[in-house]
Amino acid sequence: MAPPTAGETAIRVAPAGETPLSTPLPGRAPIPSQPAWETSISVRQAGKTPSVDAAKPPVETTTASAGFKPETDPRTAGPADSASHATERDSFLFPRPEHVRGIYVNSWSAGSRRRLAALIDLARRTEVNSFVIDIKDATGYVSHRTEVPMAREIGATGEVRIPSLSWLLGKLEEAEIYPVARIVIVKDPVLAAARPDLAVRDTAGGVWVDNTGTVWLNPFNREVWDYHIDLAREVAAMGFPEIQWDYVRFPDAPASALARARFPGREGRSRTAAIRGFLARSREEISEAGARITADVFGVTTSATRDVGIGQVWESFIDVVDAALPMVYPSHYWKGSFGYEDPNSHPYEIVRKALEGAVERSAGLENAGATRPWLQDFTLGSPRYEAPEVRAQIQATYDAGIEEWVLWNPGSRYTEAALEPADGFAEEPLVRIANEVVPVSRRFELYGTAAPAVEADSAGAEAADSADAPPAADTLKGKRRGSAAGTGRQWSSRDCRDLPG
Repeated sequence: MAPPTAGETAIRVAPAGETPLSTPLPGRAPIPSQPAWETSISVRQAGKTPSVDAAKPPVETTTASAGFKPETDPRTAGPADSASHATERDSFLFPRPEHVRGIYVNSWSAGSRRRLAALIDLARRTEVNSFVIDIKDATGYVSHRTEVPMAREIGATGEVRIPSLSWLLGKLEEAEIYPVARIVIVKDPVLAAARPDLAVRDTAGGVWVDNTGTVWLNPFNREVWDYHIDLAREVAAMGFPEIQWDYVRFPDAPASALARARFPGREGRSRTAAIRGFLARSREEISEAGARITADVFGVTTSATRDVGIGQVWESFIDVVDAALPMVYPSHYWKGSFGYEDPNSHPYEIVRKALEGAVERSAGLENAGATRPWLQDFTLGSPRYEAPEVRAQIQATYDAGIEEWVLWNPGSRYTEAALEPADGFAEEPLVRIANEVVPVSRRFELYGTAAPAVEADSAGAEAADSADAPPAADTLKGKRRGSAAGTGRQWSSRDCRDLPG
């Protein structure tokens, strides 16, 4: 069965007696290019209403923290599978929004009654219409009580955080929220410990460990592919209409560490061929269940013309996914990226330039998937990311010609003031542009006025994908001066807890 197009109602047939959601959440019209206030701020999509409980406080605004601790209070957990298995539904209807505007929801929040209710209420009050939910994160644990044999054999069911996917999907269906299942691939310590033969190997023998002590699965290994495809097919059958692959790449590590790494099963293939092969195969198999396939990629892929060693080149994957999600977090671009001395102080410029590159490259390709960026709703360095910084990224996305986005905060706590209210903005929002906080209608006046302070160096984006030599890892680590192509600190998982990779 082909994946549903925008506006189609479901991937599965509702049981007798159920009433399907009859209309999708409509999207907004594109942002006009005129710098007039009346036309610069997009009109709120129809069909969503604010929460009727005006007494509820807004979702707490926080920044990312490496010390984030999940909520494990059993009083806030969802219903246990064991108690409700006999009455659980096995069919759900999720119309795809015309434009996905989402937030990341970690598995602890997804399994908590209180946190999920707060996030659903946030969506009701604002333009948010989609949740990206952890099914398997970088810990290697599967969030629900999976029946996938390998997951059970290796102990990946040892930390169930979402007691009932049926309960969760039912809540999201009721709230008209589009769910996306996030599945981390090569960063999986549980599978690597149980099956070291599936990990990257060391030239000295045994499992290869990078310079941070991390073990990586081998993307050339077909068993690694099969395990994750099985997990995806299971949750697609449960009702998830979209699967999002994360860490679908090769390790990023210094050249000295990668010199010890060996990849059994390579058989002469390039890294980019391996990543493309997995994505193409997963899309073919999972589309049979009616689910779409999307993939998280480094922000550098929108502008680097060759592989920087991780197997991700825009032209090599964009036509085998329904959407690619480049992580264009301004804080993760190094000094000199796009010519800016301090990219983190230019959220509008960095996101717009990065995404314009993606749009241009996709335009020349047949069957290119959509671009849906990950945007930053956490603070890493100065300035502190609050409503103007987050809204600047959203507006830059629209001005680059893209109507979809997802916000990332590892604790799943978001800056509500950056989001358009369900009934539209009452006042003109502020954005940070040219390192100033100004009304959004001034963005065309100021865009490009902050002259780049560093001469761009495009060489950083030209690392070769060699079968013998490891990549020049300094192009990812920021040891180079920077690059007009946007080469930056895209090793995000080591800077902020479990960022998508």
